[in-house]
Amino acid sequence: MIIVIDGINRHRYTRLLDEMYELRARVFGQRLGWEVEIEDGKEIDQFDSLDPAYVIGLNDNGRVVSCVRALQTTGPHMLSDVFSDILDGEPPLRGATIWESTRFCVDTDILERGTSRNSVSYATCELMAGSLEYARNSGISDIVTVIDPVMNRVLRRSDCAPYGYVGSTKPMGKVSAMAALLDCTDDRIDRIRKFAGIEGEIFVDRWIAKELADPEPPVAETSVVVWPFGKQRGDSDLHSQLEQYCLDQLLDASTQDELEAAKRLTEILRGEEMIRSITPHLPAC
Repeated sequence: MIIVIDGINRHRYTRLLDEMYELRARVFGQRLGWEVEIEDGKEIDQFDSLDPAYVIGLNDNGRVVSCVRALQTTGPHMLSDVFSDILDGEPPLRGATIWESTRFCVDTDILERGTSRNSVSYATCELMAGSLEYARNSGISDIVTVIDPVMNRVLRRSDCAPYGYVGSTKPMGKVSAMAALLDCTDDRIDRIRKFAGIEGEIFVDRWIAKELADPEPPVAETSVVVWPFGKQRGDSDLHSQLEQYCLDQLLDASTQDELEAAKRLTEILRGEEMIRSITPHLPAC
């Protein structure tokens, strides 16, 4: 299953993000030998501070097993600022509907071999399909992605071959890197789904998303408002907030016109019963 974490909801998923950064450290730092910065077992770079979107694959236990990062090309991105050698002197692709996909990785230590739902093959295809569906639904037409030759072969075997390449292949750590182009079309998504046997919705629903979120902090104790007509309510209650507002308007009235206006407002918001209850305590205007 797939969850998308972006600048809007990332504060709710620190656990999943930490697992994603740890997976990236194992894959790009240890397995591929790329020159990446790893701190406390997590691989985080300057582009993670630009509020990218992360398409993250989870197993049935809610653990991160795959991930990819999507970033706009209209600003700083890896192909323009880090992998510019790949471009052979050509300017980087930029456009509102062209996004960069990087840090694509799958946890081969946890996932099984074969083609089951918990296999490397299935998780890889599900992540590809999920990232393309997310892009398509977000109005993105094309993706430029920095990959190694192994991932390039995976794309071809999965019936998701790039329609083009930018620049040339360059050495990068233990492997090489290249920039490939993918269109975010229904045809490409359908081919990946058919190849892996992926059916139905792959994104988590809002109930599962809520379960995956970080535990909510405990609610602070609410103060108690003591009403002059004998009622007590917590100030977190919407009704009590309305009553408090009406009460303030009534008690602060300094003229008859202000008092009548406050009464009319109170009748609209809280009804005549409150007016009758509070009338003995109102100031004389």
